[in-house]
Amino acid sequence: MRPVRTVFAGALLGTLVLAGCGQSSGTTATPAPTTPPSAPAAEGFPVTIEAGNGQVTIDRKPERIVSLSASHTETLFAVGAGPQVIAVDDRSNFPPEAPKTDLSGFKPNVEAIVAKKPDLVVLSDDLDNVVAELGKVGVPVLLEPAATTLDEAYEEIAEIGAATGNKAKADEVVTGMRAAMDKLAAEAPKDKKLTYYHELDQTPYAVTSQTFLGQVYSIFGLTNIADQAPDAAGGYPKLSAEFVAQADPDLIFLADVKCCKQDKAALAKRPGWAGLSAVKNDRVVELDDDIASRWGPRIVDLAETIGAAVAKAGAS
Repeated sequence: MRPVRTVFAGALLGTLVLAGCGQSSGTTATPAPTTPPSAPAAEGFPVTIEAGNGQVTIDRKPERIVSLSASHTETLFAVGAGPQVIAVDDRSNFPPEAPKTDLSGFKPNVEAIVAKKPDLVVLSDDLDNVVAELGKVGVPVLLEPAATTLDEAYEEIAEIGAATGNKAKADEVVTGMRAAMDKLAAEAPKDKKLTYYHELDQTPYAVTSQTFLGQVYSIFGLTNIADQAPDAAGGYPKLSAEFVAQADPDLIFLADVKCCKQDKAALAKRPGWAGLSAVKNDRVVELDDDIASRWGPRIVDLAETIGAAVAKAGAS
């Protein structure tokens, strides 16, 4: 677990240790916001967050937040920062009321971002050196990289809450998530020793137990067939149709439903897959592509879908 990374006014910043998924030492802190200059500091500010781009100090409660990450957009609204968000990227499609724009988190346009006059930009990737470029014009940036563990996901939610002046609500969200996940894990019929295959796309690419998604599955006591793949070390191996057919998983979870129109019928048309146990026994689970690719508060929704499938398989 990463150390606590939020420091409020008056705390000793020197005691912090750089840590976190995808973080690197030597990064420079994003400059504190310069607008609005006359706004008084809200309670809990200034606040310093130890993020992927180093120690980020936010002097005042942000009122013009731009999100360039679909996961973080969901988190901002879940922790109560929705009214403070003035623009989100083109991949942010939840919640529906999020102010979606043509801004891109994959090809960030600094000029377009600055035109929104943000007092905080939240993102998950530092593509095209966008963090430094925004820093040059005084725009504060909070870089929270993709979580690699559940604990990191919880910590990022707490940090986003603190950074936006919504710490109490964020802590409440995290507490609820932890309780829900613990309950699902306790209820899972782990004695069945079920195997599974999680499909990212019809190539097919899969995930191993070492990935964030793999760790979500692990709370249900499932065995991941991709762990035995020849190139599993990277966490996202490309499997052959023959490999999956030979492994014959008890459960198949599809995360390429909306994007690629995959379902049980489509799987049955693949060479050698019509006879798979999961296909024959109606254990092909169609996931929501978006939920299955994000690490925000809807992790619980994903886990509930997995849990329901495991319970159904365990009862049969």
